Amino acid sequence: MESVFEQVKQALGKPYKDLNFLLQSFAEVLTESGAQKIVPHIPWINSNQKPPKDVLLSNDYIHMLSMCFQLLNLVEVNGAVQSRRAKEEEDMSKVNGLWATNFKMLKEKGIDEKQILAVLPTIMIEPVLTAHPTEAKRSVVLQEYRKLYLLLVKRENQMYTRIEQGDIRDEIKQILHRLWNIGEIYIEKPHIESELDNILHYLTNVLPEVVVLLDKRLRQAWKESEFDERLLNDIEDFPGLSFGNWVGGDRDGHPLVSAETTKMTLNKLRSHAFIIVRQELLLLAQKLSIYIDSKEVSASFVDRVQQMAKELGRSGELVLEEHRSEIFKAYVLLLLNKIPINQSQEYTLELENRPTSYQNSDQLIQDLDVLFFELQNRGLLEIAQVDVGRCKRLLMVFGFHLAQLDIRQNSEYHEKALSQLVLSSLGPDEGSQLTASQVAKRSFLDAELKVNRPFLVDHSEAGEEARNVIESMQVVSNHIDKYSTRSLGKLIISMTRNAEDLLTVYLFMREAGMTLKYGDLLAAKLPVVPLFETIEDLLASPEILDDYLSHPVVVNSLKYQQKRDQADNLYQDVMIGYSDSNKDGGILASSWFLHEAQQRLSEIGKKHGVLIRFFHGTGGSISRGAGPSHWFVKTLPHGAINGKLRITEQGETIERKYANKMNAAYNLELMLASVTAQTILHANQSKENEEVAGLFHQLGIRGREFYSDLISDPDFIHFFAEATPIDVIESSKIGSRPARRTGKRTMDDLRAIPWVFSWAQSRFNITSWYGVGSTLNELKTQKTDEYEKLLKLVKYDPFVRYVITNLDSSIAATDEQIMNKYAALVEDEAIRERMMTKIRKEFDLTKAMLADMLQKPFKERRKNHYYSTILRAEAMNNLHDAQIDLLKKWRSSRKEQTKDESEHLFVLLQCVNAIANALGTTG
Repeated sequence: MESVFEQVKQALGKPYKDLNFLLQSFAEVLTESGAQKIVPHIPWINSNQKPPKDVLLSNDYIHMLSMCFQLLNLVEVNGAVQSRRAKEEEDMSKVNGLWATNFKMLKEKGIDEKQILAVLPTIMIEPVLTAHPTEAKRSVVLQEYRKLYLLLVKRENQMYTRIEQGDIRDEIKQILHRLWNIGEIYIEKPHIESELDNILHYLTNVLPEVVVLLDKRLRQAWKESEFDERLLNDIEDFPGLSFGNWVGGDRDGHPLVSAETTKMTLNKLRSHAFIIVRQELLLLAQKLSIYIDSKEVSASFVDRVQQMAKELGRSGELVLEEHRSEIFKAYVLLLLNKIPINQSQEYTLELENRPTSYQNSDQLIQDLDVLFFELQNRGLLEIAQVDVGRCKRLLMVFGFHLAQLDIRQNSEYHEKALSQLVLSSLGPDEGSQLTASQVAKRSFLDAELKVNRPFLVDHSEAGEEARNVIESMQVVSNHIDKYSTRSLGKLIISMTRNAEDLLTVYLFMREAGMTLKYGDLLAAKLPVVPLFETIEDLLASPEILDDYLSHPVVVNSLKYQQKRDQADNLYQDVMIGYSDSNKDGGILASSWFLHEAQQRLSEIGKKHGVLIRFFHGTGGSISRGAGPSHWFVKTLPHGAINGKLRITEQGETIERKYANKMNAAYNLELMLASVTAQTILHANQSKENEEVAGLFHQLGIRGREFYSDLISDPDFIHFFAEATPIDVIESSKIGSRPARRTGKRTMDDLRAIPWVFSWAQSRFNITSWYGVGSTLNELKTQKTDEYEKLLKLVKYDPFVRYVITNLDSSIAATDEQIMNKYAALVEDEAIRERMMTKIRKEFDLTKAMLADMLQKPFKERRKNHYYSTILRAEAMNNLHDAQIDLLKKWRSSRKEQTKDESEHLFVLLQCVNAIANALGTTG
């Protein structure tokens, strides 16, 4: 009988031949490393016999499987890249979601190039990189896999001789040797500095080149669409792109993020921005080594050269002496000398502000514009547009700040901090007013926000929470005063329950010098952003936002920020959380109430003359809002996009999307092109599909009720604690942030990430499907007409298709046999059988309802997904068996406090990492 691996190779071709090559190379590496015992158990290239128990539970075997799954991930990513390239070679518009596809679609709808060009410059996409504890691999390991991917791509090149191909194979083996010997998992929790360094790798080593590649692809797609090339030459007309960062600023339940951490983060981001600026200016100077002296350029250009040389003193004179006949190169080198860094530091950048230095990136851009127009006047337009344009574009994206740092804190923490601050400054009488009632608190806040003076000059005697908040705000305030607000993003308030939670932050900004008088009222220097996470908060969000936007200080702050930023509208950012809403209400409720909240919040914005910019707090799994970007954007409700998209990229999602430049460019292009197209379509579309709204509102309510029936069961937490490896995940060292917000062992306190992570590890995945089967079955049996309507909608409505397709993927990743094995860990038989009866019944019903809706079998609908799933399942069965055995041993040794507890835990953590690699996701 033909093996599964042979079936997959025949069905899908080259990627799996590459996998065969890598696995054979890995087998040699293991043999050379003295690990011959596990070579016969390398999956897919050997028979699928279960190894003996001593091998199955060994660290070497689990580490080997983990690496094999990572190799599978690499070849599948490369296969997807090569497949897209082959399609684009034939026709750029054949790859769904990219520029060419969207331009073709817009043309077919009668939208011309000038209408598109009017919208392009208004687009702003901002991926926000986070280090939520979902990346199970150490950064040093990630670096080696990045190198391995590049060698895999290099091996594709037909120009290399047999001998050179042998060298490539040797290099691949060297990396596999290193990966085999490097510790793959975190033994100690990573420091925030190491998490930040991982983010900095992407921001400095990957994304600048990706921005350049994105611009090239936009031009190519524009040309392929037979639009006028002359209309898209100025980078001012290109869509906006920016990056955000949470590492070092997200202090929600993270005690290690101190004021000093935030200060270190802001300085590191700034210094690394200058790595990009310096490289680009040196490259530009090299490209402009053209023999032209000062007599051949305009007087105004010479004046600017002389002015800069005079400002720089001796260093400026040396530049002019050495490049007397290369005036353009000299000009760029003068710009380089005006960057606020120590130019004598060749390998590390030391920040050094001088009176002659640029104070901000806009000043450098203005000088690049002077160069641009001079080159243009000399007839060197191509050089101006391509070379100067590239440098200017990267400055527009990364500036002197690299990425905007968001500051996030929990509303309850602020509440406690404010009580401490008021108690220290005004005494117990005023302090008691804050807790008397919400009305009393609002009255207090309104009165205080009429004046711009702090409560205290010295905060040393205030409580711990008050000091932490104020010291962090002071770091932010000092950075703004020294540089600009561009380095900071938003002040995000998680678990926003009312407008008072937001107004409280204004008092802390006032305390730290981040407010000013604008007109007759107080104004805040940074935007305060609500984060609505639970279903209840999403339902209440329109009323909260309405109240907030009615406050005169808030309106005044938005007007001040609009004028300072030269924005075309008043903007209010609103963050919505996909993780906690799912944990709280299940997949149907989360999907719909997030959608509905955006609709209603957009209407509140219109009422106040404010455009709402949504910040989507999505994660790496379907339960936490993940899905193909272009389909996700299509699901956003009418009026909720406005050309802007801010979205979190968390943990392993960053590596999956951005580890290599071609894939990074693809994922960013999906966002840019889709947001542009949907913004144009929304402007030409009158309203939302009311059929979907009426139907899904009811589905969301019933889905939540069925889901709540499970998680509110008195035995559910007991079952969850024993049937999943949640205790291992909470003991892991994956991220620097704790798994629980305050350390309480309650459902509410548990973060959504380990919640989803643990259900995925045990292959239940209830967070992404439970309650769906009962909800759809009820609709089918009780409201036949509504069900028939749903069957039609799933064929063409983007929102309905997206929800059902994600459900389809979740069910495919769920394995009933493996669920049963993990359920056997529950010691109380009555609890185990009762809970599993519920779960099995709902699983079978959900499968049946999806089959009824989608008609075709999964193998036909999702060919690549199907074959990848069955290939992974073959090797994962042994991993799950190992994890279950190890869980029993570890829990027993922990209970009896035996000395082998830590040894069992270490292998268990390897197992968690290996299963995460196999699934391609953690939380």
